[in-house]
Amino acid sequence: MLRKDLLRVSRRGGSYRPEFVAGDDDARALAARVLGTFQGHVGEPRRALEAALTDLERDAPDFKLVRGFAALLEREATFETRAPLPPERARRAAFEAAERVGAADESERAAALAAAADRLGTDAEAVESSLFADREPERVLAAFDARWDPDSLCEQYDLSLAQTALFDATEVRVRSADPKALVSAAKRLGLLYEVVRTDEGRELVVTGPDALFRRSRRYGTAFARLLRTVAGGTTDWTLTATVDDRGTERELRLTDADVSVPGTEPLAEPAFDSGVEADFAARFRALDLDWTLVREPEPLETGNRVMIPDFSFEYRHADYHVFFEVMGFWTPEYVEKKLSQLEAVEDVDLLVAVDESLGAGEAVEARDHRAVPYSGTVRVKDVVDVLREYESELEAEVTADLPGTLAPDADVVALEAVAADHGVPADALEDVSFPDHERVGGTLVRPAVLRSVGDELDAGMAYAEAESVLAERGIADSSAALSALGYRVEWEGLGGGTLREKAGDGTDERR
Repeated sequence: MLRKDLLRVSRRGGSYRPEFVAGDDDARALAARVLGTFQGHVGEPRRALEAALTDLERDAPDFKLVRGFAALLEREATFETRAPLPPERARRAAFEAAERVGAADESERAAALAAAADRLGTDAEAVESSLFADREPERVLAAFDARWDPDSLCEQYDLSLAQTALFDATEVRVRSADPKALVSAAKRLGLLYEVVRTDEGRELVVTGPDALFRRSRRYGTAFARLLRTVAGGTTDWTLTATVDDRGTERELRLTDADVSVPGTEPLAEPAFDSGVEADFAARFRALDLDWTLVREPEPLETGNRVMIPDFSFEYRHADYHVFFEVMGFWTPEYVEKKLSQLEAVEDVDLLVAVDESLGAGEAVEARDHRAVPYSGTVRVKDVVDVLREYESELEAEVTADLPGTLAPDADVVALEAVAADHGVPADALEDVSFPDHERVGGTLVRPAVLRSVGDELDAGMAYAEAESVLAERGIADSSAALSALGYRVEWEGLGGGTLREKAGDGTDERR
């Protein structure tokens, strides 16, 4: 599927017809040029590729066609950050140097870069070329392995264009030589459907959201996915859709002569069916939890049908799943269908976020599933509170055989890594003894290593230098390590810090 701003349709005579390109020699030639542009810019920064594509747009009859081809091909491209130094480190050193020497003109800028280079043990050119190498325009096209030649790229473009045109459909009617596959697809996509008898045979009718209520991305996305099933399943089909074209109803008609499916699986489907789900996933994944969020897990049996939950939460330290469904699309038919599905789901732990406007929370609870009410957005805390209940039982199970004493082989090792090796949460190591190591923040360090680090540190040393010494030994938690060695950091504005001995800590005697 393409972005909606790349949609190309004709509305002549009140119709709604995607502007397909398969079989068009000029479009094929343009597809070849876009392919060649990507191939010819491997090893170059993105800005150079985008400049070349902009030049193509100027010569093309429709710039949207170039952008559509490019949008599909970009999914085949791999971009990397390439720089002599880690860009964040180079920026920090350069900005700190600039604060000291100033950077109002070219000479002062050169002096700041030279000072940063001295600090990092490199030259000014390396610092300058690394400063912004991780910014999107500077990232390098490292690899491009397209699955399509010019002809199949045009076919994929037509399929993606038709999927985008269907995004605003309110009803889709399909006749196919394989109706059973269509019914299975409609069930899998969670669509409301019925099979009706017409003069031309049986027809699958899939309805979208009620016109009185706000449209959800779920149906637009599902209609697009349904088209792929239709076009890929048989060579004898007809699809007619009612499309809401900015408030005007128009008819879109497609047949097997219009759209085909290239031999490879496209990567055109969006990750989420609704903004509520996308928002929840982003906020949940930003947390440091022992649960992994999985989008659209395996189907659940619901009698003679199947249900694909929106998510599952997988516990990282055991084979355990809690399934998660978001009920946020309001029609009476939808609620009735969803409740019947929930009633048929057995022997799984299912958590359901229910839009408060549905008034269906008690009905969900009555079906032996947990309900979390929400309005607008799903509160992550409410979901986490439920997961914590499961987690307390699971943690007791996975830590039952954990020894009271452990002796890792490495001189320096993160507690997270030790926990992962034993298949337990990091918190489970709080009561474990490590006789051969000292706990330094979240890291285990042998005392001899800590002493050798201390021998290289002195009061008055720049914090950045001390950080480098610690990093060379694999100690990432510099604050905890410095504190353990009897130092504190005296910060000097935004320009850095200096090591100072902690008062009354006996550092000199210990060292």
